[in-house]
Amino acid sequence: MKLTLKLAAIYNILWGVWVVLFPNHFFELVGMQPLNHSMVWQGMGMVIGVYGLGYWWASYDPLRHWPIVAVGFLGKIFGPLGFLFNYLRDIVPFEFIYTLITNDFIWWIPFFIIMKKVHIIQKWRLTDA
Repeated sequence: MKLTLKLAAIYNILWGVWVVLFPNHFFELVGMQPLNHSMVWQGMGMVIGVYGLGYWWASYDPLRHWPIVAVGFLGKIFGPLGFLFNYLRDIVPFEFIYTLITNDFIWWIPFFIIMKKVHIIQKWRLTDA
């Protein structure tokens, strides 16, 4: 759990810095038209980077700081759902899915495992009391 959260932290911080400093680079890489208001994308980078700080702090005691992991896990579920919703409405091009692979999909199983362990331990603590 600690290693997963540290890796997620490093990834999120680096991704956030990349998006804030080079807001058009992702769009150039995948052949998409850059956003008219890059500040919105940079804001997203800032939020993702801040998640990274939370993951780093949670890595010291994942069971105690499980709400941080839960919020991150929910974001990793709702982000792709938002993409799908907007893709089906023809608002966002398919190429945007590339951000979901590294930002969300690869973290689903590790974060699920952490949340499962938290649930088992919390349940054990409640029955032990």
